[in-house]
Amino acid sequence: MDVHNTVFTASAGLSILFIVTLLVLSPADAKAAIDAVKAAALSKFDFVFMWGANILLIFAVLIALSPLGKIRLGGDNATTDYSTLSWISMLFAAGMGIGLIFWGVAEPTAFFTNWFGTPLNAEPFTPAGREAALGATVFHWGLHAWAIYGMTALSLAYFVYNKGLPLSMRSVFYPLLGDRVWGRVGDIIDVMAVLVILFGLATSLGLGGSQAASGISHVFG
Repeated sequence: MDVHNTVFTASAGLSILFIVTLLVLSPADAKAAIDAVKAAALSKFDFVFMWGANILLIFAVLIALSPLGKIRLGGDNATTDYSTLSWISMLFAAGMGIGLIFWGVAEPTAFFTNWFGTPLNAEPFTPAGREAALGATVFHWGLHAWAIYGMTALSLAYFVYNKGLPLSMRSVFYPLLGDRVWGRVGDIIDVMAVLVILFGLATSLGLGGSQAASGISHVFG
């Protein structure tokens, strides 16, 4: 295994510190602190998420329609390891399955009934609330979401398989930062990427586990 000592140590240390902090706090205090951070992020930086997704979608469409869309990942003579059908199957089975199956129905229902708030403060149980609920769900699970996933994957794939750079998030920033990505700046980028992926996976696995537990409890009592 090729382990980057600085990135591994910093990522593991910050993760353990976060977990220990949660254990030291009472569950109620930890939940209140996380909810406060979440509320502040949503109220102060929601425009970053909205505009970021819009810009990435437009950027993805422009790349696909421009001559850049004809660049073959891996080089001109590269061949695919899997068929298109296999890729689609893996994407939906391993990447989007649990979300689409559950939240594809639960999310618009939750928005419409004001289970955890309504988009744009629309009135629940009204035609306007229904449209806002469906619109927010499509934004979360439609083309915008795929643009975010696609641009991240495309950036990594291009610089790794076409430019020969390491399979690391710092490689994506090489055109902007140059050789500085191999120093402390790159370490910070990789540590942030590891933490984001770790917490994202924890959220997904936590939601999946709670769904599975609820289903088992409903079936077997």
